[in-house]
Amino acid sequence: MDPVTLTTDRLVLRAVGVDDTDAIFAAAQDPDIQRWTTIPSPYLLEHASGFTDQTVPEGWADGSAFAFGVFLPSGQLVGMLSITMRSLGVGEVGYWAAKEHRGNGYITEATVAASRWAFTDLSVDRVEWRAEVGNTGSRAVAERAGFTIEGTLRSAINNKGVRRDCWVGSLLPSDLGLPSTSPYLPAR
Repeated sequence: MDPVTLTTDRLVLRAVGVDDTDAIFAAAQDPDIQRWTTIPSPYLLEHASGFTDQTVPEGWADGSAFAFGVFLPSGQLVGMLSITMRSLGVGEVGYWAAKEHRGNGYITEATVAASRWAFTDLSVDRVEWRAEVGNTGSRAVAERAGFTIEGTLRSAINNKGVRRDCWVGSLLPSDLGLPSTSPYLPAR
């Protein structure tokens, strides 16, 4: 699939490229991003280069992961968001926000936009969110985006070689007023 660009009232979501390497590298120096995400720590310029030069284009090309840089209309990087395909009809959202842009609702807005796109253009029927227990910032974004928190999974995330418990939540097309691609019969 060729990369797409999504827009919201305040943001532009687009695939990142070589020109974005330095901004991603600078933002990822934040200790909180390195602590709560699975990016390498320390995060080196070669990691950012590999991400923009290889990981992002390959994910779009083979349909396995759709990474978006989240930008203000001015071109300033706000954060990163990706939807990784986990199984047929199921994508998992992951995100981080640059420190200076936290608390503005940008990543919530981007999460809703990318999820809507996944439902309508990728035939996804479930977007999952996972975060290590204790990552209250990520959980707040998921909840504001409309995700239902479904519970805690034991030893479900491997972050830098350590198994950790995580929260899990989901967003369904119906949560955004959209139809599903296949019938859904919830348990009662």
